[in-house]
Amino acid sequence: MRLLPILLVSAALPLTTLGLAACGSPDRQNSRIAAPASTPGLSRAEIEGGVPAPEATPDTAVSGHAVEAPDPAVGTPPDAGLIRLQILLDRTAFSPGQIDGLRGSNTRQAIEAWRKANGREDEAFTEADLIQALAGVDSTPVLSDYVISAADVAGPFSPPPTDDLSAQAELGAHYSTALEALAERFHISESLLQLLNPGVDFKTAGVKIMVPAVTQATLPEVARIDVSKAEKAIRAYDASGKLIAFYPATIGSGDNPSPSGDVKVNGVAREPDYVFDPAKLSFGKGPKVTVPAGPNNPVGAVWIDLDRPSYGIHGTPDPTKIGKTASHGCVRLTNWDAQELAAAVKPGVMVHFR
Repeated sequence: MRLLPILLVSAALPLTTLGLAACGSPDRQNSRIAAPASTPGLSRAEIEGGVPAPEATPDTAVSGHAVEAPDPAVGTPPDAGLIRLQILLDRTAFSPGQIDGLRGSNTRQAIEAWRKANGREDEAFTEADLIQALAGVDSTPVLSDYVISAADVAGPFSPPPTDDLSAQAELGAHYSTALEALAERFHISESLLQLLNPGVDFKTAGVKIMVPAVTQATLPEVARIDVSKAEKAIRAYDASGKLIAFYPATIGSGDNPSPSGDVKVNGVAREPDYVFDPAKLSFGKGPKVTVPAGPNNPVGAVWIDLDRPSYGIHGTPDPTKIGKTASHGCVRLTNWDAQELAAAVKPGVMVHFR
């Protein structure tokens, strides 16, 4: 992609020539952890027939209002029923983010958004009912087999991203391992993919593995996007005002907040280069650096350019962090959610930040 100074980015330009300046270097801690060697309770049959275990009742605040349950602690085992439910949600446009089998805020909000969009907000509508409703639309198994190919293990691969943008500019922004590439292809955390396939060497071609049977939803044309900083979420609406999609997101921070009010989409840049230019930013210092396109580029696989200089909606090199950390003002989604949304937006779409 040809790079353009940020002030020259315009919706009037062909989308293939859109450039961008850095919205900020994201948090880059490597959150990927090794999985145990066994998978108790995660057999194919248990997942295909699973129903999520009931959520623990949260403590009650002093005021008497319920407190939202926290995200699960490190080491919490995945739930077979939640894996099934997350895969079924992933097939819709109401995304749980990364499939991990854990009951976190991303999945809770995706469920709430689906219920609202489908008129099923009554308390009697359980998660078992939700699974039945989703399976009624797509009854194919939630798991499938995949044979690791020679291309999967051949790369190219790059070192894991770090804070050193100059090094990444030189070494590239490809996936770091075949495991990472496969996990992202199937929208699953690396640790859960390992749990589903104990003892598998993901560097070996010809090995058959069990993966989520995910599909990319196709959205109707998006007319408006609502970005909620408080909920760390994006909602997309069609021209009639109908809610058609939900995505968990990482949105701004106290030091580098996202915009407020209304902005518009300028256009979409797929597989963008990433330009860190302190002269055009309110943070950071050092030389101008260009990191080449790649899924582990700081803005991931796609950039939805907004008409506020250096702000956009984009992908991420670390989907485990979506909805859990802050950004430098931009709106960050998993690569697959950002690509799904990008396919349905056009220049001029209104984006409301609140």
